[in-house]
Amino acid sequence: MTDQPEAAAAALGPMDVRGVMAALPHRYPMLLVDRVVSLVPNSAIHAVKAVSVNEPFFQGHFPTRPIMPGVLIVEAMAQAAGVLAVETMQLANSGKLVYFMSIDGAKFRSPVEPGCLLDLHVEITQSRGAICKFAGKAMIEGKLVAEANFVAMISDPPKD
Repeated sequence: MTDQPEAAAAALGPMDVRGVMAALPHRYPMLLVDRVVSLVPNSAIHAVKAVSVNEPFFQGHFPTRPIMPGVLIVEAMAQAAGVLAVETMQLANSGKLVYFMSIDGAKFRSPVEPGCLLDLHVEITQSRGAICKFAGKAMIEGKLVAEANFVAMISDPPKD
């Protein structure tokens, strides 16, 4: 992430869920980004997932103590990264897809429960053409709850 004044001047946001859906093909129940607070192309994004007790995964994970599955927290970070990549490359509404390629160093520090606002902070750490590396952190009220590094690729959808 850069602290250059030009980068701050280029910041985008906020973006509501309609803007998120223009950038990502995901829809309920797999859309895990509700809004973007800020986005600096080629640099970083701060997005938010409002974790509601009505999420379908809470029916089975766990019925007596609902906790958001760690893989879905990583997916939420990856979706935020997807919005960052698509907006950086100006590909919104293009039909391009962002595919996970790898996940490294995922750590889960605290459970994520219903009623939380999950702040997703993702930075681009490296970019080469259609492949980007990211570092993501998920936080609740300033406390780190999960983190991961991951790689994604932007590509056309598979042909039928």
